[in-house]
Amino acid sequence: MSFLQIERDGNVLIATMNQPETRNALTGNTAVDEFVELCAQVRKDKSVRAMIVTGAGPVFCSGGNVKDMQKYFTGTPPDSDTVKDEYRNGIQRLPLALYNLDVPTIAAINGPAIGAGLDLTCMCDLRIAASNATFAESFVKVGIVPGDGGAWLLPRVVGLSKASEMAFTGEAINAQEALACGLVSRVVEPDELLNAAKTLAGKIAANPGGVLRMTKRLIREGQENSLASTLEISAAYQAIAHQTADHEEAVRAFVEKRKPKFQ
Repeated sequence: MSFLQIERDGNVLIATMNQPETRNALTGNTAVDEFVELCAQVRKDKSVRAMIVTGAGPVFCSGGNVKDMQKYFTGTPPDSDTVKDEYRNGIQRLPLALYNLDVPTIAAINGPAIGAGLDLTCMCDLRIAASNATFAESFVKVGIVPGDGGAWLLPRVVGLSKASEMAFTGEAINAQEALACGLVSRVVEPDELLNAAKTLAGKIAANPGGVLRMTKRLIREGQENSLASTLEISAAYQAIAHQTADHEEAVRAFVEKRKPKFQ
């Protein structure tokens, strides 16, 4: 059984984690492989303009499979090099694929997002939470560190102080607390969540696909590069954008006071 259930709604792709019996855990299954493959496909498919990530069942994602972690101290435990390679070739491929995907992504958080499940939401650009969602950077609670990049991802979303509090205590916060600290941008009732995510995705997807991808790339570059470097990249991207048919259509539609029809 596949971990991801994929649907298409026009230019929007909806990826639903569909293993509620494991609380949509990301390890001990094909989850990472499927996410990486999906991101590769979306990158090639220029008709996709936005992607929603959500979970089936009452839990968004429980992160790592804790029961599976017994292998590290029972029988013949793997050595440190083996464990490092397991992370490099396993869960760490997920943030490299999803965070760096050039299509805008929305996490529609339908329930608890725990450990790597919380970090998965931070790999997305936007986060909408159901009112019953909870969030925990809970690695310390099971005696491990954020091996999936959470120490890099979470501070960029909520700031260093709040990220440190969440990581050092491992305690969960509710949806309203997540809204207050900027972890999510909106909280809605559970039965409104997917429609809210689709509405937001539709507003994004109404814009030219190529420009959306370049805009996301600029935002990513701006997080790491200097202003001068980002301006230089912006000038190069703008030179490309000005020469596209979508730019011409957008300008003509504005002048003619009509809705644009992008390619």
